[in-house]
Amino acid sequence: MKYTAALAGLALLAACTSSEQVTDFNQREAGATLDEGGFGNPNMNNFLVMTGQRSAAIDLGLRFAAEVPTTITFAFNSAVLDATARQVLRQQADFIRQFPEVRFRVFGHTDAVGSNAFNQRLGLRRANAAVAFLSAQGIPRSRLEAVVSFGETQPLIATQDRERRNRRTVTEVSGFVQNHPTVMQGKYAAVVIRE
Repeated sequence: MKYTAALAGLALLAACTSSEQVTDFNQREAGATLDEGGFGNPNMNNFLVMTGQRSAAIDLGLRFAAEVPTTITFAFNSAVLDATARQVLRQQADFIRQFPEVRFRVFGHTDAVGSNAFNQRLGLRRANAAVAFLSAQGIPRSRLEAVVSFGETQPLIATQDRERRNRRTVTEVSGFVQNHPTVMQGKYAAVVIRE
């Protein structure tokens, strides 16, 4: 009886399959008809993130850097945000608002003019200025961190002179908010590919 039911099921399945579908199936990789991109890839990414084989924070950081400017610059010996810096920070805030599960860090930098101790403090003031502006744009302060200043130790342009491109802050993805419901359910891929 079980054997007859199985054969009947196979016959029904064979009758429902058109030769066009079989030909299409034979021309694509196995499983292509099952994965339209809505389950398999996100599921695989979740698995890789949960097992430590892939970092969703890195993927999201790359997306952040591709979609918005990550760097603002400052006038000499200043932590005041000019109009251009505020515009860039507004773009960053728009991106950050889309991802309530994600934390960000802002790193401060200076040029080589001045003492190392002074430049460390100035770089941190710059990072704090950027974080304060982002916070004023509605980003919870708990998701933003002004981290230790790099001062003059990581110049973009190697010079001992004044160089605006070295006087900057850089915003980066630093990880996920602890205990956020989306993160706890392992939906990292859905976060990274969110439109």
